[in-house]
Amino acid sequence: MTPLPFFVYGTLRPGGVNHGPFLRGRTLREEPGRLRDAVLYDGPGYPFAVEDPGPGVCGELVTALPEAYPGLLAELDRLEQYTPGDPRNLYERVAREVVRAADGAAVRAWVYVAAPAVAARLRSRGRPVEGGDWFGRRPDPSPRSR
Repeated sequence: MTPLPFFVYGTLRPGGVNHGPFLRGRTLREEPGRLRDAVLYDGPGYPFAVEDPGPGVCGELVTALPEAYPGLLAELDRLEQYTPGDPRNLYERVAREVVRAADGAAVRAWVYVAAPAVAARLRSRGRPVEGGDWFGRRPDPSPRSR
């Protein structure tokens, strides 16, 4: 498998709760990017990207150190509760084109998107994050539980 960068858009972004434990000291580069044709939904403490026509999702392209890549890939799969072929997955890891903010170049990267069953629930009753930036979201004013 050719190592691809990761596109992170939630808790793994710099400043997110999972950035330090999983990525600090294991990356060559972290640079802003945008996943096109996706809608970001607020989740229970973490977001979900759903592949649909939409404003896109803001995040970072993270290039792992070569020696850290295999272990990091396995750890991120566990964090995102992704097992290839498992219908109970919360996320699916897919290779997608992400636009690098610095120069507009399209970069193929791993992205964890909402698994089909999760995406269907979000489309019907989820709360999209305006502008596609999870760090810029506004708190939900309603008291409903998730």
